Amino acid sequence: MKEEEGRAQKLRWVTIDNQQKLATENFVAGNKVYDERFVSINGIEYRVWDPFRSKLAAAITKGLELMPIGEGSSILYVGASTGTTVSHVSDIIGKSGIVYGVEVSARVAREFIENVAEKRSNIIPIVADARKPKSYGVILSKVDVVYADIAQPDQTQITIQNCQAHLKRGGYLLMVVKSRSIDVTKEPREVFLEESRKLQDAGFTIKQVLKLEPFDKDHAIILAHML
Repeated sequence: MKEEEGRAQKLRWVTIDNQQKLATENFVAGNKVYDERFVSINGIEYRVWDPFRSKLAAAITKGLELMPIGEGSSILYVGASTGTTVSHVSDIIGKSGIVYGVEVSARVAREFIENVAEKRSNIIPIVADARKPKSYGVILSKVDVVYADIAQPDQTQITIQNCQAHLKRGGYLLMVVKSRSIDVTKEPREVFLEESRKLQDAGFTIKQVLKLEPFDKDHAIILAHML
């Protein structure tokens, strides 16, 4: 394992066993979320970010043209699940950022809260139905980025509603498209195009549509900008 030199970065590539791996500076030193590997660089602890466990990591690994989440960002994360990706977002945004993690399943949300949110002061968990974004409007102000990862046939409409309620003008959207959850009879490429058009019709500018294979079959992530 080789340690890289240079200034501290919240999100960076590290060299491990002669391979480049994505990693984030651990917001809570010593804390593991999913048995991820640690690496120390100039005395700073980083968590290796597995693209097979996180669609956002897969997108960055595959060549996401713009990463809108940075130190100090405010994020609405719709579909937080158990918090694997949310934890890395927490690392990236640091002390000055905030991520609101929405999860509808009480059982899954309990795991997310106990294993991730309770240990990280920059995460606010919200147990709520993403179909009703106004129901949690009292909890958060307008955010810089909406990240949506929800497996529903109408996932794009749910995402648009959340953006209309909570995304700042000029903010960014990262939306995971699970083609088989939307329409199993269509080719994934056709589904990706159709969901992109829905976002365009809602006033978004599409910046990139990125397929996530081999990390996630029949998945893509759409990067969009709200004007």
